Amino acid sequence: MKIAFLSHLDLNLYLFRLPIMKELIKNGYEVFAVCPRGEVFDKFADFGIKAVEYEIDRVSLNIFKELKTIQNIKKVINEINPDILHTFMHKPNIYGNLIRYKCTINTITGLGSFFIHNDIKSKIIRNIIILGYKFTTKHTKKIIFQNNDDLKFFSKFLPKEKLVLIKSSGIDTNEFKPVEKSQNKKPIVLMIARVIRDKGVEEFIKAGNLLKDKAKFWYVGDIDKGNKNAFNPEWGSVKYLGFRRDIKELISKCDIFVLPSYREGVPRTLLEAASMAKAIVTTDAVGCKEVVEDNKNGFLVPIKDYKSLAKKIEILIKDKNLREKFGRYSRIKAVNEFDIKKVVKAYLKIYDEVLGN
Repeated sequence: MKIAFLSHLDLNLYLFRLPIMKELIKNGYEVFAVCPRGEVFDKFADFGIKAVEYEIDRVSLNIFKELKTIQNIKKVINEINPDILHTFMHKPNIYGNLIRYKCTINTITGLGSFFIHNDIKSKIIRNIIILGYKFTTKHTKKIIFQNNDDLKFFSKFLPKEKLVLIKSSGIDTNEFKPVEKSQNKKPIVLMIARVIRDKGVEEFIKAGNLLKDKAKFWYVGDIDKGNKNAFNPEWGSVKYLGFRRDIKELISKCDIFVLPSYREGVPRTLLEAASMAKAIVTTDAVGCKEVVEDNKNGFLVPIKDYKSLAKKIEILIKDKNLREKFGRYSRIKAVNEFDIKKVVKAYLKIYDEVLGN
């Protein structure tokens, strides 16, 4: 049995789909990662996954380029001839649907920046994306969403019987588990995200500047040059650590985890922090509120409100017992709702269903 995973980034499949791909291998499936060649492309082979390259321009709107991309995808998929084509992210979802393969599943992991902003370009592209799904999902077997808000939004345009909710891409709670750490002289407040405005980078920096005498603020993440909202800010009192691979170690050192994002699917960094029993401050935004329950494992603050963000961080800076209480609930929530075994089981159930049909 063959399953091909299609995305516009090798890193997207490697970071977020690898657990289910490995589980499929264990269950006897032949698994393909269909993606452009990037920094982790050759690493799939370490897990018995066959990586197959195709070319795509993430930001292109040139119709001739896009038609060529669709032809490339069709050629690659026809050569693999998988039993299931499972696609991720907007362009691969829509282009994968356009080739009208015999058994296709889409996963919409989040709606992206074009569904946040209301400038003319964002509105145009947002409508193109909606129309793209509306007119290409006729033969799609299932469309998977990671949060209720995105599912409800698309239920206005797409057949409800095809829509499925699987919260998040899951987290290995055995790998990301609480560890004992030495007491920090000053609490460490950590944010991990790509350096794009929609992640709330500027709000984090402003909060850090307000609280610079009370805590250390660390930021981890690289600048996503393929994103229209990427920028290089003045970091002020925030210590910018750039791109890092030692994420578990960094989370283990922090006292408070922060993500003031404007919109998400279900952010993996929040799952990692929750699984490692951290108190969290995030926004009352789509995707983020799936992980954090206000006043139970953290605080939810309004989007773009750096003063509220700073106020809630300050409460946790001052109250170690509250941080520990929130952290314990974070761990329980991660294990009960987002453990990778539950997510893999849900995906396998859908695969069995569509193949059975």
